[in-house]
Amino acid sequence: MPGRILRFGVFQVNLGARELRKHGVQIRLPGQPFCILSILLEKPGEVVTREEMREKLWTADVFVDFEHSLNSAMKKLRAALGDSPENPRYIETLPRQGYRFIAPVEEIALAELAAAIPPTETVEMPTVPALQRRWPLWLGIAALLVVLAAGIVAWSRARARTPLPTRLTIAVLPFENLTGDAAQDYLSDGLTEEIIAQLGRMDPEHLGLISRTSVMHYKHGNEEIGQIGRELGVQYLLEGSVRREADRVRVTTQLIQMKDQTRVWSRQYDRELNSLLALQSEIAQETADEIQLTLGRGPKPIAASRKLAPDTSYAAYDLYLRGRYFWNKRTGEGFRQAADYFQKAIDKDPNYAPAYAGLADTFALMSSWTQVPQNEFMPKARAAALRALQLDDNLAEAHTSLALIAENYDYDWQTAEKEYRRAIELDPQYATAHQWYAECLSFEGRFAEALSESERARQLDPLSLIIATDQGAILYYSRQYDRAIDQFHVVIAMEPNFARAHMVTLPYVEKGMFQEALADTQSWQANDSRAWESQAYIYGRSGDMLKAERALATAKWNRTRRTDTLDLTVVQAYVAMGKKEEAISVLQAAYRQHSNLVTSLKVDPAFDPLRGDPRFQELLRHIGLGQ
Repeated sequence: MPGRILRFGVFQVNLGARELRKHGVQIRLPGQPFCILSILLEKPGEVVTREEMREKLWTADVFVDFEHSLNSAMKKLRAALGDSPENPRYIETLPRQGYRFIAPVEEIALAELAAAIPPTETVEMPTVPALQRRWPLWLGIAALLVVLAAGIVAWSRARARTPLPTRLTIAVLPFENLTGDAAQDYLSDGLTEEIIAQLGRMDPEHLGLISRTSVMHYKHGNEEIGQIGRELGVQYLLEGSVRREADRVRVTTQLIQMKDQTRVWSRQYDRELNSLLALQSEIAQETADEIQLTLGRGPKPIAASRKLAPDTSYAAYDLYLRGRYFWNKRTGEGFRQAADYFQKAIDKDPNYAPAYAGLADTFALMSSWTQVPQNEFMPKARAAALRALQLDDNLAEAHTSLALIAENYDYDWQTAEKEYRRAIELDPQYATAHQWYAECLSFEGRFAEALSESERARQLDPLSLIIATDQGAILYYSRQYDRAIDQFHVVIAMEPNFARAHMVTLPYVEKGMFQEALADTQSWQANDSRAWESQAYIYGRSGDMLKAERALATAKWNRTRRTDTLDLTVVQAYVAMGKKEEAISVLQAAYRQHSNLVTSLKVDPAFDPLRGDPRFQELLRHIGLGQ
C-alpha cells in the first residue's frame, strides 16, 4: 500500500502519504473518509460491505455509533469528491450491502514513471564534415547555455541578497477525532489548543499563531488547504488526528507549507495516555524546529509545558481539557459544565494552576452569559485567579481574568491595565488578552491604542466574531460611524444571528439613518426580545414618542419573563425618550451591583444628553472615569 499512487477522473491519490489531489491541488480529507477511500480503491468495481469497513476502521474493543460514524465519514468523502449518492460518479451505494467504487482506477507505478524518461542513447562521434555541417547548431546551443548560466548566477546573487522572512505565521487545524465517539472531541480539541499555546510561547517575535477560535471554523469542514491558508493568511498549516484506544493514544501530524502545498514532514506518535503532556511538547518542538530551519535559525527550545503531580497528572489534565471544551461553547450551560470539570480537576490535583485559571475564566464570564448579578460570580473568579497565580505567576490566562475582574467589577483601571500588559508580555499570541485590553482602553477614551490592540487581536484570530464585533464597538465609541457600520456588516455577513453585531443600530441612529436601524431590529426581532428595547431607543431618537412608548411597554412586558434586571439598551431608550430620572436611577443601581453596564458611560454617544447632569458626572468619578 505505501508508495502507491492511483488516479481516477481528475483526482490523484497517494495512499502512502495520505494525500488527495484534484488537478494537482491538494484537498483536505480527514482520516476516516480517507481510510474509506483507500479501502474502496483496494477493490475497485467490487462491493465492500459495511461489515468489512467496520472491521478495518474500528477495532472490536472500541465502542462507537458505527452507523452514524460511517454515514458521516462517507458524506465528507462524497463532498470532497463532488459526488452524490443519487447520481454517483465514483462511489455507488448498495442498500443493505455496502459500497462500490465505480470509476476507472489507474495506478501510476514507479516503473511507468521511469519509462516516461527516455533512455540514454549511444551515438558515434560524427566525422569532421558532419561537425562542420552542425557547427551553427552547436554555436546556438553554447550561446543559450551561456545565457542560462548568467541568468542562474544573477538569480542566485539576487536570492542571496533577499533576506529570509523575519516572521512566519502558522495555523494548527483542529485535530480530527478518529475514535468515532463525539464524546471524545474534548481530547482532540484540547490537543489542538495546547499545541497552539506551546507554539505561541516559542518565539512570538518571529512566529505568529492563529488562535483557536478561528481554526475551529474548519472543524469537520471540507475546505481545501489552499483555501484555508489564504483565508487565514498563514505560511504553514499543521494538521493531524487523534485515535484513543483504552489507555493508549495514537496521534498523526503533518506540517504543510502553503506556498507550494508540500509536506515539510509527517509523524505518527503512539503513546500511553498519561504521557500526553510530554507528547504535546514533542509535537510542538518538532514543528518549531522545522520552521526555525526555514527562517535560517537553529532549533529553539519551547518553554516548559504545564506540569502536574506525577500521581494525578493525566486524570487532572483530562478533566481540565473537558472543562476547556465546554468553556469554549460560550453558553450558560457550557459554563456550568466547565466550572464542574475545572473543580474536579482541582480536586484531583490541588496544585494544578491551569485548572484554577480555567475556573477564573468561567466565573468571570458567567454573569454576562447567565444574567446573574456579578456579585455572585466575580468574587469566586477573583479567588480562583489569585490561587492560579500563587501556584504559577506566569499564566497569561490568569492575569487576563484578573484584569477583567478589575475592569468590570472593581472599576480599577490601573490594575486592569497592569494585568493585561503582564498577560500580553507572558503570551503575546493570546488574542483574548489583546481583545479585552482593547475594550478597556476604549472605555477610557484611548482610541488609538484601543484600535491598535484590537487589530492585533484580529490578526491572531481573524475569524472570531466577538473580536471583529468589539472592533466595531470601539469605532462607534470613537464616533467613526461609517467605519463602525462597515465593521458590523462584516460580522453580520459571517453570522446574521450574532446578536452583539446588531449594535450596528447605534451608529445608524447617530447618522440619522432611522429606517436602516429599524430594519435591522426587525430582522432579528424573532430571535431576541431585546429588539423591542432597541426600537424604543430608535423611535425616541427619531422623535416618534408614541411608537417609542409602545415599544418600551412591550419590552417591559417581555422583561417580566427574564431573570436579568439591568439592561443597557433600556437605559439608552430612557435617555432617548427624555426619561432622565429613570435612566439615572438604573445606572446608580448598576453601580451599586458592580455591574459592567456602566463601564462604557464615558464614551458611548447615546449618553451625551446626560453629560451635563451632576449625578452622571458623579457616577463617572465613582467608576474612575471622571474628567
